[in-house]
Amino acid sequence: MRATTIHGPFDMRVEDVPDPVVQEATDAVVRVLRACICGSDLWAYRGESARQPGQRIGHEFLGVVEETGSDVSGFRPGDLVVAPFVWSDGSCEYCREGLHTSCPRGGFWGSVGSDGGQGEAVRVPFADGTLVRLPADAVSDDRLLTALLALSDVMGTGHHAALGAGVAPGTTVAVVGDGAVGLCGVLAARRLGAERIIALGRHRARTDIARAFGATDVVAERGEAAEAAVRELTGGQGAHAVIEAVGTEQSMRTAVAITRDGGAIGYVGVPHGSGTGLDLSTMFDRNIALHGGVAPVRAYIPELLTDVLDGTIDPSPVFDLTVGLDSVPYGYEAMDGRTALKVLVKP
Repeated sequence: MRATTIHGPFDMRVEDVPDPVVQEATDAVVRVLRACICGSDLWAYRGESARQPGQRIGHEFLGVVEETGSDVSGFRPGDLVVAPFVWSDGSCEYCREGLHTSCPRGGFWGSVGSDGGQGEAVRVPFADGTLVRLPADAVSDDRLLTALLALSDVMGTGHHAALGAGVAPGTTVAVVGDGAVGLCGVLAARRLGAERIIALGRHRARTDIARAFGATDVVAERGEAAEAAVRELTGGQGAHAVIEAVGTEQSMRTAVAITRDGGAIGYVGVPHGSGTGLDLSTMFDRNIALHGGVAPVRAYIPELLTDVLDGTIDPSPVFDLTVGLDSVPYGYEAMDGRTALKVLVKP
């Protein structure tokens, strides 16, 4: 089969690799119908996250089950499924608590020795604990399939940030970051009943999506100017809930500065850069809480799936460029150059 591999900074290739096969009785093999490129994939692309030459990449996909191991009871060939970005056994203490990303037997797609989502097919360990079945008729609805793909990562990650920030009916929310996760954070905040949502971003195409997703205000400034703008919009107090979806020192400093006393930050931006940006003395003095981390999206898919299927939320607009599998290297160039927000891959 064909799959995307990384060989060094800015060196993405689509190569012939061995077809995935069932290796354990709990495995399934899924033929990929939709995949995508994540903002976090760019850190490997830029050489800021180490990868072995030839390592697979991509952690968001949905597709059709082609084969199952003898112990798989919840799926059969022909089922349409979506996979969260981490596989998990579904039965350990962490999985039962809804923290599937800490499953001792879990792992990330594209890690050494595993298949990546940006390919024609994927071997799925612990299929019963990992995969979620989708309605079979969704396969004929291109927009719906695209919206469902967002459940593999960005929609669930935005939801995780909103929960960590304590978004609730009547709250004022600020979202730092205008990437796909930040935009899904806007959508999640609206879904959870936020009264006011302030999106921080300066790219018109992205802030237009933010407004369509429920943002009531847009702040185009950065740094201290952004902090002042949010303070002005909130009567000098700041936001009850702040979603941090970037992961840099500056973005975290901004998040702390615009949080209202007694408020909370939900952080899901993959940390990178020279420091944390956290001023613990300030957070202590102002009673600011910090929650977040790697989103256990497997725990969130069932409830978010219901809302996608009934049209309550539609995250599909975050995908603004579609490429075939052989054009995935171009998709990386487009996202790295910020000419694309999030690239959809159709193998």
